[in-house]
Amino acid sequence: MDPLPIARLQFATTTSIHFLFVLLTLGLVTMVAIMQTRATIRGGEQFSRMTAFWGRLYVVNYALGIVTGIVMEFQFGMTWTGLSAFAGDVFGAPLAIETLVAFFLESTFLGVWIFGRGRMNKWLHLAVLWLVTLTAYASALFIMVANSYLQNPVGSRLENGVLRLDDFGALFANPALVASLPHVLGAALLTGGFFVSGVSAYHFLKRTSEIDFFRRSLRIGVVTSLIGSVLVIQAGFAQFGKVAGYQPDKFGAAVGLPLGMMIMVGFFTFFAALIGTLLLFRDLLLRARPLLLLMVPGIALPFVAAILGWLVREIGRQPWLVQGKLRTADAVAGVSGGQILFSFIAFTLLFVVLAIADWVLLARIAKRGPAAAAETELPVLSGV
Repeated sequence: MDPLPIARLQFATTTSIHFLFVLLTLGLVTMVAIMQTRATIRGGEQFSRMTAFWGRLYVVNYALGIVTGIVMEFQFGMTWTGLSAFAGDVFGAPLAIETLVAFFLESTFLGVWIFGRGRMNKWLHLAVLWLVTLTAYASALFIMVANSYLQNPVGSRLENGVLRLDDFGALFANPALVASLPHVLGAALLTGGFFVSGVSAYHFLKRTSEIDFFRRSLRIGVVTSLIGSVLVIQAGFAQFGKVAGYQPDKFGAAVGLPLGMMIMVGFFTFFAALIGTLLLFRDLLLRARPLLLLMVPGIALPFVAAILGWLVREIGRQPWLVQGKLRTADAVAGVSGGQILFSFIAFTLLFVVLAIADWVLLARIAKRGPAAAAETELPVLSGV
């Protein structure tokens, strides 16, 4: 049994599922920070309630996303030992920074934010949430630095059969990073915006009594979706020219169909967000029941586009794991195909269970609405 296709399928499955958690986390924390900023500066109960409700959804997704991230890291030691041996000095540096600095700082600040609500000065509490947001974006930055190095290995040299880091700053000036990071961040805003818009639309369809609450939430959701979609499209097309410089054959037949589908979904989300924004600010969206009906299942669209985009990025550089330096086939650990198949089945089952649990918990909290969120003081898992 050939271990290579199983190892590739395992990594594709786990990274794709984990990526979905990351996108929603980044999108939600940005909007929650904006909501709390409005509540802190202007006062008023409504934005405080919005912070608590959407903040609870953010925390649930973040907590389960952590588990998928930790499990995913085991693959480098179990399945891709060739990568660690050949490029670990370079590839491992941004990953270590992400884990030791961004991830732990983000988790620490998040804990302070959760348990400091109602116990801290409101300005200090707001500052903590923005630190959570900034460290979340820093975490995404370092992950993309590592991935971009695999796409275009800059700032390193080959010495005694392994790659050594020459210029740490070159990793951040990598054209593969400059082109892809805005695209990923835009996708996160688009995902979070569609999620908030879809949940708000669901409550309007259910004839909610929280008209002002969900009108404000819907406004933030559609505007965030519009900003995210513009950034996704602009950064996405900007990548084409840059990618041609270091991966000239990337957009060949192997990724042609996923690329076309991704572009189609991307433009659809842009026009949907644009129409929703125009109608909402003219007070027409809430009376357009067919559009509200489409917004609920529309929550899934950014996730679909994100998976297609990730497949284009990763499949397009094959057969290289480190472009031009290390072939994927040479990076697989020297274990049997049966062992990798066992870990693939185990990881996949775990990730599917976590994804289902995340969706069930988010749906349950979302359906209960802000009244249930106000029953407990902290936006945590209690009362789920």
